[in-house]
Amino acid sequence: MTKLTLSVDPHVVARAKRYAEARGVSVSRLVEAMLDLLSTSQARTTDADIPPVLARLRGSLKRGAVRDYRRYLERKYR
Repeated sequence: MTKLTLSVDPHVVARAKRYAEARGVSVSRLVEAMLDLLSTSQARTTDADIPPVLARLRGSLKRGAVRDYRRYLERKYR
């Protein structure tokens, strides 16, 4: 195992410690798991691999172009 020093907001650390304790793991294991997920070389190929927030957005701009959406926002917020 290699040591890694991180600078993290104290409030985030406190929440992470509570989260880890409730799940019976260490903060180090949580960070390791997140880094592993982020750095995996496998492409996300199934809907099960896509985070729920992104899955809900999928297809929301099927028929539109970005420029059309920008025009819509310009008109909306005049």
